[in-house]
Amino acid sequence: MTIPVVYGPVPSRRLGHSLGINNIPPKNCTYSCVYCQLGRTSDMDIKRKVFYQPLELARSVNDKIRQLRENNEPVDYLAFVPDGEPTLDINLGKEIDLLQDIGIKIAVITNSSLLWYEDVRRDLLKADWVSLKVDAVTPKVWHRINRPYKYIKLDNVLEGMADFARVFTGELTTETMLVKGFNDEAGEASAIAGFIAGLKPARSYLSMPTRPPAEQVAPPNGQTLNNTYQVFSKKLNKVEYLTGYEGNTFTSTGDATDDLLSITAVHPMREDAVAELLNRLDSGWETVQRLIVDEKLVELEYQGKKFYARKGIRR
Repeated sequence: MTIPVVYGPVPSRRLGHSLGINNIPPKNCTYSCVYCQLGRTSDMDIKRKVFYQPLELARSVNDKIRQLRENNEPVDYLAFVPDGEPTLDINLGKEIDLLQDIGIKIAVITNSSLLWYEDVRRDLLKADWVSLKVDAVTPKVWHRINRPYKYIKLDNVLEGMADFARVFTGELTTETMLVKGFNDEAGEASAIAGFIAGLKPARSYLSMPTRPPAEQVAPPNGQTLNNTYQVFSKKLNKVEYLTGYEGNTFTSTGDATDDLLSITAVHPMREDAVAELLNRLDSGWETVQRLIVDEKLVELEYQGKKFYARKGIRR
């Protein structure tokens, strides 16, 4: 199955209308997080390599931007948010260089696991906006929630984040995914907040699973979430929840089938978002039913809500 290199734009709680760049095929990653919406990691590694040719990737992005501009669709960021860890792509820096002429800010959302590599930090310095994952700062919790590749050491990861934060001149943010029974204990939350304070991010986000996760895990309850927010707020200037639904403002290039398959390849859509997109394109629900029958789309449930994802992406 061919995975789209460019998808969206999708509504982002941090980046507005974000055009996603899928520079890593599924599911090449350094972690196999218990909450990952793409399922368990099939190919774990820490060696950077070539996945796509930079010129071909840049051409795909430019073609998509041209389509969207013809339809007067807004794009606020070009965001590297692929089916795996974006910094595994050895051509990430070259790709950012090629895309800068478009005139749209470039974002990278990384799990931070390879920031102990100097070349990874050098590539990320070219971005305008970078999000670092900080789910745990103690080895036991880190191993349970992120399930890292065997050759990664937490001390190296934390040191790499600190080294990057000291020299990055763009907008730095952090994200901490809270999972019930994993990293929502008060002591771990305080330790995480203390570490993040040293990074001096523009904002620190607290999130919890909002889409179907890899394992049977649950978000913390409201009281625990509030307690964690209070702990973070004592040590950090700007803390925000990242727990609300992103909304249904998915943009379109005009073809319902292409748009659904492109977006759901890396971003499962809630039922009402799919309905709204189809309505905008004067397309009926039979489009979804046909894709399910053709085994291109799958229906999922999470917390009483129906989601639709591209078949073959989740494992």
